[in-house]
Amino acid sequence: MTAAQPQAPRPIDTRGPRFSAGVTFVLALAALLTGLLVPIERSWWLRVLSPEFLLLLVAWLNFAIGTVWGVGANPFGAFFRAVIRPRLRKPAETEDPRPPHFALGVGFALSTIGLVLHLIGVPWGLVVAAALIVVASFLNAFVGYCLGCQVYLLLARSGVIRPRPPLAT
Repeated sequence: MTAAQPQAPRPIDTRGPRFSAGVTFVLALAALLTGLLVPIERSWWLRVLSPEFLLLLVAWLNFAIGTVWGVGANPFGAFFRAVIRPRLRKPAETEDPRPPHFALGVGFALSTIGLVLHLIGVPWGLVVAAALIVVASFLNAFVGYCLGCQVYLLLARSGVIRPRPPLAT
């Protein structure tokens, strides 16, 4: 008797993560620009209310939900599935949800670092994190190249991580 094979993940529409990356790009770019324009010499509670913090916080929430509950649960992707995808043709391409899920985790880590550094008053902490997110989300949304997905594939091929069954899509 052979061991049960893990069930193959249900493929996802590649346009969903790209749409989500486009929304993230707009939020992170706005956070980056406002972070560059506004000095950080403020008390911590004013930093919490700053536009750059609030903009990156929205992206962080999307990353957090997608990281914890899977690619299909992140709000930007859910909006795409519910409102936009029904108006489009059937997807020409689908992909394994595990690399985009890993990419959400990378975005979660970067945005967490940026938010924490901003809260404790580290100059340019949020700006640098937002800039990295801008680059990665731009490449995903407008070029179709997911940096986080490529890191996932590199780590999986090298045996550093073992691909697990994906979370719900």
